[in-house]
Amino acid sequence: MSNSVARYFDTMDYGPAPESDTDARQWLSRHAQGFGHFIDGRFTGADSGAHFETVEPATGLLLARIAQGSPADIDAAVTAARAAQPGWMAVGGHARARHLYALARTVQRHARLLAVVEALDNGKPIRETRDIDVPLVARHFYHHAGWAQLQEREFADQVPLGVIGQIVPWNFPLLMLAWKIAPALALGNTVVLKPAELTPLSALLFAELAAQAGLPAGVLNVVTGDGATGAALVAHEGVDKIAFTGSTEVGRLIREATAGSGKSLTLELGGKSPFIVFDDADIDAAVEGVVDSIWLNQGQVCCAGSRLLLQEGIAADFIERLKRRMQQLRVGMPLDKAIDLGSLIDGSQLDRVRSLVAAGVREGAQCYQPSCALPTGGSFYPPTLLTGVQPASTVATEEIFGPVLVTMTFRTPDEAVALANNTRYGLAASIWSETIGLALGIAPQLQAGVVWINATNLFDAGVGFGGYRESGYGREGGREGCHEYLKPRAWAARKPRAAQAASGATGETARAPVTSSTLPAIDRTAKLFIGGKQVRPDGELSHAVFSVSGQRFGEVGTGNRKDIRNAVAAARAADGWSSATPHRRAQALYYLAENLSTRADEFAARLVRFTEVAAGSARAEVDAAVSRLFAYGAWADKYEGTVHVPPLRGVALATVEPIGVVGVVCPDEAPLLSFVSLLAPLLAMGNRTVIVPSESHPLIATDFYQVLETSDLPGGVVNIVTGPAESLMQTLARHDDVDALWVFGAASLSRDAERLSVGNLKRTLVDHGLATDWQDGAAAEGAPFLRHATQVKNIWIPYGE
Repeated sequence: MSNSVARYFDTMDYGPAPESDTDARQWLSRHAQGFGHFIDGRFTGADSGAHFETVEPATGLLLARIAQGSPADIDAAVTAARAAQPGWMAVGGHARARHLYALARTVQRHARLLAVVEALDNGKPIRETRDIDVPLVARHFYHHAGWAQLQEREFADQVPLGVIGQIVPWNFPLLMLAWKIAPALALGNTVVLKPAELTPLSALLFAELAAQAGLPAGVLNVVTGDGATGAALVAHEGVDKIAFTGSTEVGRLIREATAGSGKSLTLELGGKSPFIVFDDADIDAAVEGVVDSIWLNQGQVCCAGSRLLLQEGIAADFIERLKRRMQQLRVGMPLDKAIDLGSLIDGSQLDRVRSLVAAGVREGAQCYQPSCALPTGGSFYPPTLLTGVQPASTVATEEIFGPVLVTMTFRTPDEAVALANNTRYGLAASIWSETIGLALGIAPQLQAGVVWINATNLFDAGVGFGGYRESGYGREGGREGCHEYLKPRAWAARKPRAAQAASGATGETARAPVTSSTLPAIDRTAKLFIGGKQVRPDGELSHAVFSVSGQRFGEVGTGNRKDIRNAVAAARAADGWSSATPHRRAQALYYLAENLSTRADEFAARLVRFTEVAAGSARAEVDAAVSRLFAYGAWADKYEGTVHVPPLRGVALATVEPIGVVGVVCPDEAPLLSFVSLLAPLLAMGNRTVIVPSESHPLIATDFYQVLETSDLPGGVVNIVTGPAESLMQTLARHDDVDALWVFGAASLSRDAERLSVGNLKRTLVDHGLATDWQDGAAAEGAPFLRHATQVKNIWIPYGE
């Protein structure tokens, strides 16, 4: 016995330690005839009678027969959710909190069953489902029970969206379910969930347990099926929001499919996250961090640290230690508690990983795989390290979604940042350094929604998670995640914009009324404003501007695609504004307000002439514009992040960052006030703008650039391009160097803005043709606009031993 124990201590060999699957098999046997959909509180058969089979990734053996959802099944689920939503909201926050508390307790009581079913269905190690997934599921329901309790106070000016369509992936089926269902239900919405075709079992088990816990019928509905089922959910007119986690390619399809529908949308998509190790890092700790980062769930993690960036001085030593550590990794059956890696999800994913590794080797990478026996019959792949990878190679740019790590080196911190940001994604990053000042200096420079310092893959229900750029938009978790399932009460009351009457003549044959004057007026054509200068339009074209009744006032430059390109380039170059202090930005906004105020009579007179409103209304619009600039000057250094305290020794800093370059298309109503109301929050938060003013009344904006010229706003921060709203908006939407797009006006403009912005998955704020009362501070000013003008980065900082 002692010899055996001593040998185990010497060799660190492990024998199998299988977790019992008896309870899970018994549950599956109770549904041996096949699972139906869970609709309106009970399991129902598929409308078409069609089923498909789900198998164990580790063995290829049949697990269950699953109902194939059709549009009719989706319609039944949405109808049930719609009928249940008013009552679910009406029960109040305390009642909903008690229901979510019951769900959390139910998860804990059935933790072993849920963990085993998840491991069988997904192929990941039982240690991960037992120790990571299921505890986090319970944590999300506990945390959001608290938001339900506090909703009436903390979100008094907001209302639930309604019926939420949710689509979750196969890599974390149960955890993603909790990330989405918990906030939606807590805040008064009802849900139709479509789990991944490959891993539907934990969602069906959860629905069954939720019913047993007393969740009212119709509040949670689960419809299983393939991509066609998900497409039917996305297309259903009765759904108010789609929350999707999955591939960037499918995210683009969903953005296009929902364009113009009025549906809210959050996307949590792919990633190619950097894992940066500086030469002062604790190397052994960083090696363990790599193991946790890339080989968790066989690398099938959207935020996996799949790009290892090593400072040159430690690269050779680090790689040597990492290879030694890889030799200790164990690949085996998911229910074995002594293994580190289980099975990939299926054969097609295995083929993809093999193909990408082969491509990396062809492009010059050296492949290292430890010698380890792989189980037969499943989709197993060994932990893999690719060295000698070039930044532009396939394996450095494409998401492999497998247990494959690629490594590159850097010399300086600036080079590390450049390599880290050399990706179209922006989900997560890890920084390893014993110099906290260095780590905290690098974190804000990384274009990622989550940054871990001397840690990796830390998650909590109270800390938002989500990406930048092609990793999607929106946040899940924490207060910021709650806002994704609410809308401002004032916006909910908006009505469709009234059709505008033709505003006078539109051709050059129109003539202004003849007036007596000693001298003719000096001819003036208002120019564009790009890079802090008045410039002629590229096409050397202009068009006439008329009042509401048809009086011709003059001409304004007609911007085109090249003008937008020049404006975007100027905005991109003005990045110093994004790093300016909030106090600096506040002072600039106050100064704009001061300069506008000194010319208030002039602007009011111009509004009377252009829009033919009463003098009092015109002066009220100017005064409101001055007030709005002051308001956002006030917000500039007060709209701040927060410090999260997750259940670990450490904190997470939720910092608010500007989005970058934002295109804005203004409506025709209140041409000065709407212009200022859309521009000011973006400036306050450090964004640079390309703004298309009111197409009917552009001279108000060209007058405003004279105010800009007398301010201390840096050139390029505000760029004004006049011309046809539709064509200029389309150019902005297609431009991959524009990070976000705000469009207010006709419903068709909103539709096209959402549809055409899929190239780089811009964040969009559109009004779907609903009119905003720009004088109403609740509808046209404040936190809703500031949230859209920023993105939240959570920086995790563990401390202590």
